Amino acid sequence: MSLTAVEDRQQRSADGLGLREVSHGFDGTDVLEEVTLSVEQGEIVAIIGPSGTGKTTLLRLLSLFHSPDSGTVAIDEDDVWELSGEERLAARRRIGMVFQEPNLFDATVRRNVEYGLHIRRGWRERLREFLARFGTAETDFAVADALDTVGLNESQSQQANSLSGGEAQRVAFARALAYDPDFLLLDEPTSDLDPRNTAVLEDAMATVRSEGRGVAIATHDMNQAERVADRVAVMLGGELIEVGPTDRVFSDPHDERARKFIDGELVY
Repeated sequence: MSLTAVEDRQQRSADGLGLREVSHGFDGTDVLEEVTLSVEQGEIVAIIGPSGTGKTTLLRLLSLFHSPDSGTVAIDEDDVWELSGEERLAARRRIGMVFQEPNLFDATVRRNVEYGLHIRRGWRERLREFLARFGTAETDFAVADALDTVGLNESQSQQANSLSGGEAQRVAFARALAYDPDFLLLDEPTSDLDPRNTAVLEDAMATVRSEGRGVAIATHDMNQAERVADRVAVMLGGELIEVGPTDRVFSDPHDERARKFIDGELVY
């Protein structure tokens, strides 16, 4: 990633992405209750907590897949859901998300990564405009740079359906990274991976952070949270009960429920 691209990102994402007193539910069931959490540039925030506590819903609200029932989703201090449609689309294009399942297309690794570039600019109707503006060389660079980050640049011509599960997840990570998002949201991206592929993706997260992006990762792996995160947020029953620097949260949590969860005493 070029120095200019990093500087541009730092300028346009100085205030971060966040939720302010957000509540949300489905079919009459509350999932999140007055959650406040920010993701700043150049940091990794790990969200931990039992299954079903709302971690995925929190990420989907941050990624603008859902609008909140109440509260504010903000980017650069702007309430996203108060913006015009075009402005909200521009905000959405600054956010990438990687799901637990990679969901690749039956195509080459390169075509899968290119898809992220195309869809962010309107897919078919804007593809010509995109190529005219950026050119094939720039597209090649974006794809190669993203695949380099996950160690798969030599696999561009390989069919995605021939990849291992860990390699497929690395391609999904590269696809989200290729269009240069300011914020990357990861939903249990390594839950089914072997140690080698997990290590590659954790290294990729560190690279993303060093480039000035903000990263939020939902994970069940508390050891992973300790390894990669600058801050940790503990969720319980749809609430954030503890948010703070990683070392402090794991060594001296302020909330007794957080301490019991981290120590394995709180069973759900």
